[in-house]
Amino acid sequence: MRCTVDAGGFPITVDEPPEAGGTGQGPQPTELLLGAIASCFTLALAHSAGKRDVELRGLRVDATGTYDGPRFSTLRIDVHADAPTGDELERLVEVAKRVCYVTNTLRSAPPIEITTR
Repeated sequence: MRCTVDAGGFPITVDEPPEAGGTGQGPQPTELLLGAIASCFTLALAHSAGKRDVELRGLRVDATGTYDGPRFSTLRIDVHADAPTGDELERLVEVAKRVCYVTNTLRSAPPIEITTR
């Protein structure tokens, strides 16, 4: 169940836990998906703050999903920051929603083409 993925020249070991037939030597594909969501949204927030000269401190973005059979039925992003807070953080989140490639792709999912060679 373990494989290595080339992610832009960086090898990532992907696996399943032993109880699912894997070796537990890497994150599960679903964990990578959640990690892609969290990391892309984090970078979108940092980019948005930088363009507006807003100091962003103590930023943490958590992405979670609810399993529903062989898919996630819901995805959730929680944004935590020491500064800014309140309305200013909400404004940054709104801008980040527009520039985050991963969440924008998931929001309007493109068709998936599968080929064999």
